[in-house]
Amino acid sequence: MDKIKIIAFENCKELGEKVDRHIQKLTKKRKSNLLTVEASRFNNGEGKLYLKESVRNKDIYILSDIGNYNVMYDFHGFSHHMSPDEHYQDIKRVISATNGRSEKVTVIMPLLYESRQHRRKERESLDCAIALQELESLGVNNIITFDCHDPNVSNAIPNLPFENIFATETIIKEIFKNEDIDKNKLLTISPDMGAMERARYYAEILRCDVGLFYKRRDLTKLVNGKNPVVEHIYLGKDPKDSTVIVVDDMLASGGSMLDVARELKARGAKKIILVCTFSLFSSGIEKIQKAYDEGLFDRLYSTNLTYVPDEIKELEWYHDVDCSLQLAEVILEHSEYGKVLETEIEEEQKLMKEVIGK
Repeated sequence: MDKIKIIAFENCKELGEKVDRHIQKLTKKRKSNLLTVEASRFNNGEGKLYLKESVRNKDIYILSDIGNYNVMYDFHGFSHHMSPDEHYQDIKRVISATNGRSEKVTVIMPLLYESRQHRRKERESLDCAIALQELESLGVNNIITFDCHDPNVSNAIPNLPFENIFATETIIKEIFKNEDIDKNKLLTISPDMGAMERARYYAEILRCDVGLFYKRRDLTKLVNGKNPVVEHIYLGKDPKDSTVIVVDDMLASGGSMLDVARELKARGAKKIILVCTFSLFSSGIEKIQKAYDEGLFDRLYSTNLTYVPDEIKELEWYHDVDCSLQLAEVILEHSEYGKVLETEIEEEQKLMKEVIGK
């Protein structure tokens, strides 16, 4: 009997449907694994959730994009965009609705809730840790996320499996399929100290050198809650005439990555490719569009693991990387179908070697 049931909220309906199709193909079963959920809200903002199918003895995979700001509901007579807090509450509601009858519950948040508030400074809240502990107390058996801002936050739940998946290989395959790259003149760059481990991982796969920009900040000033950057200090190989891949986990305003792109261009970089797992565009795209028009970068590669408006996906400088197959494989690895992936994984590894010329 098939035990996999995927609950894909409206905030990631398209991704959930793609994942389901891949699972059907990989398992050679045409029956959908998606479980029907009715999530609704009263016009004062309170929510409720109803499962339209039994989950008894099923393995439940709850898929939610807490960063999707395009989901709306009527709130006191006007349209209200759902926030990450509201998406997270719906995850807790669906866990409650199962009434403990499922065999296993796995929460998949590609963009981890409150991951940017991952450590405490003086009198601050520690939101991500609190959320993880809440999920554990509700009976969740496993938490899966992608490219967590700080994986050390998993220390908040030492007895609960916490899996941090990277979309690195999926992104690299897309880059090499679409870009003309001289592997002998290739360099990966971290825009700051925090992203160094991520950039090094790319460099190890690509077998190229890695560089780092250190942000020297003015600690005597505070602008919009941050100490302003006064200088970008570069440490690494000369990027002149090289193809440079600038790697980070997320892009909010784009300021940091664009500053780095400007510095690299001034140092003679031939081609600049920006890579991030999550493109939030929380301050719009005007600054990014202007930088592209000025020739500061050639392309931005980002995944479909969080919401990006269709009008941005259609822009010349943006490339959407589909990670639905990878996510489907992750789900199957945790299920009764784990063994069917062995051949698929071997074929992907061969393809990866061919793509990057190993």
